[in-house]
Amino acid sequence: MAVKQQKSKEAKAKAAMAGGGKGKKKKWAKGKVREKAFNMVLFDKPAYDKLIADVPKMKLITVATVVERLKVGGSLARAAMNELEEKGLIKCVARHQKQLIFTRASHA
Repeated sequence: MAVKQQKSKEAKAKAAMAGGGKGKKKKWAKGKVREKAFNMVLFDKPAYDKLIADVPKMKLITVATVVERLKVGGSLARAAMNELEEKGLIKCVARHQKQLIFTRASHA
Protein backbone atom coordinates (compact mmCIF):
# COMPACT_ATOMS: atom_id res chain seq x y z
CA MET A 1 0.00 0.00 0.00
CA ALA A 2 1.07 3.51 -0.75
CA VAL A 3 1.91 5.68 2.21
CA LYS A 4 -0.34 8.78 2.49
CA GLN A 5 1.43 12.12 2.52
CA GLN A 6 0.69 14.10 5.72
CA LYS A 7 -0.91 17.49 4.83
CA SER A 8 0.25 20.71 6.45
CA LYS A 9 -2.22 22.96 8.32
CA GLU A 10 -2.26 25.44 5.42
CA ALA A 11 -3.08 22.70 2.94
CA LYS A 12 -5.92 21.40 5.14
CA ALA A 13 -7.40 24.91 5.51
CA LYS A 14 -7.15 25.53 1.77
CA ALA A 15 -8.89 22.24 1.01
CA ALA A 16 -11.67 23.03 3.47
CA MET A 17 -12.29 26.47 1.92
CA ALA A 18 -12.27 25.16 -1.67
CA GLY A 19 -14.17 21.96 -1.19
CA GLY A 20 -17.77 20.95 -1.99
CA GLY A 21 -19.94 20.15 1.02
CA LYS A 22 -23.03 22.31 1.44
CA GLY A 23 -21.69 25.30 -0.44
CA LYS A 24 -22.53 28.80 0.69
CA LYS A 25 -24.57 29.42 3.82
CA LYS A 26 -28.09 30.74 3.10
CA LYS A 27 -28.50 34.42 3.84
CA TRP A 28 -31.72 35.89 5.25
CA ALA A 29 -33.79 37.78 2.71
CA LYS A 30 -33.52 41.52 3.11
CA GLY A 31 -36.89 43.11 3.90
CA LYS A 32 -38.37 45.71 1.58
CA VAL A 33 -37.32 49.21 2.58
CA ARG A 34 -40.01 51.89 2.57
CA GLU A 35 -39.33 55.34 1.25
CA LYS A 36 -38.92 57.97 3.95
CA ALA A 37 -41.64 60.60 3.77
CA PHE A 38 -40.20 64.09 4.24
CA ASN A 39 -43.29 65.92 5.43
CA MET A 40 -43.33 69.55 6.55
CA VAL A 41 -43.38 70.31 10.28
CA LEU A 42 -44.38 73.96 9.87
CA PHE A 43 -46.73 75.60 7.39
CA ASP A 44 -45.31 77.94 4.78
CA LYS A 45 -47.61 80.49 3.13
CA PRO A 46 -48.58 78.38 0.04
CA ALA A 47 -49.27 75.27 2.14
CA TYR A 48 -51.41 77.23 4.63
CA ASP A 49 -53.37 78.82 1.78
CA LYS A 50 -53.94 75.34 0.33
CA LEU A 51 -55.15 74.14 3.74
CA ILE A 52 -57.68 76.98 3.99
CA ALA A 53 -58.84 76.46 0.39
CA ASP A 54 -58.94 72.65 0.01
CA VAL A 55 -59.60 71.00 3.36
CA PRO A 56 -63.01 72.61 4.13
CA LYS A 57 -64.27 71.27 0.76
CA MET A 58 -63.32 67.65 1.54
CA LYS A 59 -66.18 65.35 2.55
CA LEU A 60 -64.11 63.19 4.92
CA ILE A 61 -61.36 64.95 6.87
CA THR A 62 -58.99 62.89 9.01
CA VAL A 63 -55.38 63.35 10.05
CA ALA A 64 -54.32 60.81 7.41
CA THR A 65 -56.15 62.58 4.57
CA VAL A 66 -54.67 65.97 5.52
CA VAL A 67 -51.18 64.46 5.77
CA GLU A 68 -51.56 62.79 2.37
CA ARG A 69 -53.03 65.82 0.61
CA LEU A 70 -50.75 68.55 2.03
CA LYS A 71 -47.57 66.55 2.81
CA VAL A 72 -47.44 67.77 6.42
CA GLY A 73 -46.65 65.90 9.64
CA GLY A 74 -49.39 64.32 11.75
CA SER A 75 -49.02 66.75 14.65
CA LEU A 76 -49.30 69.71 12.32
CA ALA A 77 -52.36 68.16 10.65
CA ARG A 78 -54.09 67.70 14.02
CA ALA A 79 -53.36 71.29 15.03
CA ALA A 80 -54.60 72.59 11.66
CA MET A 81 -57.83 70.59 11.94
CA ASN A 82 -58.48 71.99 15.43
CA GLU A 83 -57.89 75.52 14.10
CA LEU A 84 -60.30 74.98 11.20
CA GLU A 85 -62.92 73.68 13.63
CA GLU A 86 -62.53 76.77 15.82
CA LYS A 87 -63.00 78.98 12.75
CA GLY A 88 -66.17 77.04 11.89
CA LEU A 89 -64.88 75.82 8.52
CA ILE A 90 -65.18 72.12 9.41
CA LYS A 91 -67.42 70.16 11.80
CA CYS A 92 -66.43 67.32 14.14
CA VAL A 93 -68.20 64.00 13.52
CA ALA A 94 -66.29 61.72 15.93
CA ARG A 95 -63.57 62.59 18.40
CA HIS A 96 -61.74 59.56 19.74
CA GLN A 97 -58.43 59.38 21.58
CA LYS A 98 -56.65 58.18 18.45
CA GLN A 99 -58.93 59.12 15.55
CA LEU A 100 -60.44 62.49 14.68
CA ILE A 101 -63.11 62.54 11.99
CA PHE A 102 -64.37 65.82 10.59
CA THR A 103 -66.56 66.82 7.69
CA ARG A 104 -67.22 70.06 5.85
CA ALA A 105 -69.43 72.51 7.70
CA SER A 106 -72.77 72.91 5.97
CA HIS A 107 -73.70 76.55 5.57
CA ALA A 108 -77.42 76.09 5.07
